[in-house]
Amino acid sequence: MFRLNLIITSLIVFAALTFPNTPRVQADEVPPKYRQTINDGLKWLVEKQIVSDDKKEGHWEANGGQHKAAMTALAGMAFLMEGSTIKNGKYAKQIERATNWLMKKAQVGKNRNGLIGDPTEPQEAFRYMYGHGFGLMFLSCVYGDEGNAKRRVELKRILTDAVKYTINAQSSKGGWYYTAKGDNNPDQDEGSVTITQVQALRAARNAGIPVPRDVIVKAQKYLKDCTSPNGQVYYSFQQKMERPAITAAAVACLFNSGEYKDEFAKKWLKSCQKTIPPGLGMQQGGIRIGHDEYTHYYYAQCVYVLGEKGWDKLFPNEGGEKVTWTTYRDKMFDDLVKAQNKDGSWTSNQGGFGIGPVYSTAIYCTIMQLDKGTLPIYQR
Repeated sequence: MFRLNLIITSLIVFAALTFPNTPRVQADEVPPKYRQTINDGLKWLVEKQIVSDDKKEGHWEANGGQHKAAMTALAGMAFLMEGSTIKNGKYAKQIERATNWLMKKAQVGKNRNGLIGDPTEPQEAFRYMYGHGFGLMFLSCVYGDEGNAKRRVELKRILTDAVKYTINAQSSKGGWYYTAKGDNNPDQDEGSVTITQVQALRAARNAGIPVPRDVIVKAQKYLKDCTSPNGQVYYSFQQKMERPAITAAAVACLFNSGEYKDEFAKKWLKSCQKTIPPGLGMQQGGIRIGHDEYTHYYYAQCVYVLGEKGWDKLFPNEGGEKVTWTTYRDKMFDDLVKAQNKDGSWTSNQGGFGIGPVYSTAIYCTIMQLDKGTLPIYQR
């Protein structure tokens, strides 16, 4: 992740893999004072979709035309979070175009059958597993609302092949890397890519695509094996650099498996409390910490799952400061309102690690819509 310009990513290890096809549900409402901020961000994303001449396809891209598959999937997820689907809603057309574009990017062939993306593009050749993971996640979330019988059959084939590709790309240690194992690449792993693949597999399982349990068990073990004595998850098994952002993602992984009281989840969460500020750390109009989008994309999901009473349940006999959703949300969302540009977008953080406003805007719009509980992978 952090070498890729360095971020793009996502989450969720689920242990049992016994999730049914989960219907959409409505949770809480987004507080009224933040709704215009979200609407402005989504409107900006609409304007930035690059649409084909026949208006049937559309994609997004990061700075310099990079990460098209990942950006298309993440922007699409922001529109799904609003409540629109491929058939209905204010942003149905944007979702449909993104779906069409990603479906056409699904590779067919002996070596890369099932890969979602285009590794022949020079900018994607060494990091295509991000786009594949996010693409699989988005298409899995779209699948249940696809009403066209022919397209539904094709989409199921793409998802099934994409899951197989992800499984075959898993490293011997249980993680994933920027490129797939066995694709003339070394057997390596990296934390953020691992999280991205696991979230994609969970979304696929929710859509009814078979996912072997042992793949997820290996990924869980990988994250635990990559934990430092301080409770931080390392960048990779080989490069033992502590990463608060990946640690937050690991917490969300176990929470979404229902393992709220797992000792590693508690250890990781305590570490996040010490290393991740509740908001963006705004100072004189700037953003303090690096990798803000990535960090808060996962940390917000962790805290949302905690809600108001989750911390007390995890640490019942401890005093001191606790983490709650409303406390985090008030600080984080207020900072996002201040940081939003007049055109509705968000600029990447000042640390130089961002990859452009499409990425930042898609991530922050997703965070600010968690209260809607629209998609199963983001629900409590």
